[in-house]
Amino acid sequence: MSSTGTIAAKGRRAGQSPWVERLGRLGLVAKGILYAVVSILAIKVALGGRGESPDREGALQTISRQPFGKGLLVLLALGLGGYALWQLARGLLDREGEGEDPKGLAKRAGALGRAVWYGGLAVLTAERIASAGGGGGGGSKEQQTTAGVFDLPAGRYLVYAAGLVFLGVAGFNAYRAVTCKFNKKLKTHEMNDAEEAAATGVGILGHLARAVVFTLIGLFLLRAAWQFDPKEARGLDGALMELAQQPYGALLLGAVAVGLMAYAFYCFVQARYRQI
Repeated sequence: MSSTGTIAAKGRRAGQSPWVERLGRLGLVAKGILYAVVSILAIKVALGGRGESPDREGALQTISRQPFGKGLLVLLALGLGGYALWQLARGLLDREGEGEDPKGLAKRAGALGRAVWYGGLAVLTAERIASAGGGGGGGSKEQQTTAGVFDLPAGRYLVYAAGLVFLGVAGFNAYRAVTCKFNKKLKTHEMNDAEEAAATGVGILGHLARAVVFTLIGLFLLRAAWQFDPKEARGLDGALMELAQQPYGALLLGAVAVGLMAYAFYCFVQARYRQI
């Protein structure tokens, strides 16, 4: 066997390690905690609180202010890093045997994208641990990032592409909510009827809430690209705040917040029952 084949075989064996499963389950718990805190912050905004930032950065700030906050952030960073490594094993090492046909490669590419995203969140959490907890000014990070992208060659089209990606993710979440495809990799045979019904219910609500949020973010990015104005870009907090300013906004934001909490519970269900 060639050295390249040996390395590939070792990589596949590493991808099947039981430690990858443990990291994945830890990561799903961390993901659920993050969504739960974002949901609580969004509910506070819906009830009239305007000092909250219902996004992942706001969630990290909230966690850091709790008793033993730094220790909680350390555990969260480890969990998010574990989630990223699990997704890396799924995408790069094909842990779940998706194969190399177009459908399999698309699923593996999605896993790699999640690995990058949650790896970034782990780094953000580590930075929160290392810093004194102060925040910067000068506009939202999304607006600053979008402004930087506009300065790149074809930057406007990159922002268009990012907006379309968010809309695609929103559509995918809506599809999963309607078809209940999210239950496909759950060990439903280990659940009783009530547990399976509850898992399906929180999965539907959670994926619908994510579809709403990602749709808003995608539309804001498309508007930013259309108007060539980075100030039109919004992140999670901006999207939820915009929702709160609509007619019956408090009710709409509250409904989405409940959906995000449902998604947090679905993450906990996955941590226990998902095939990893």
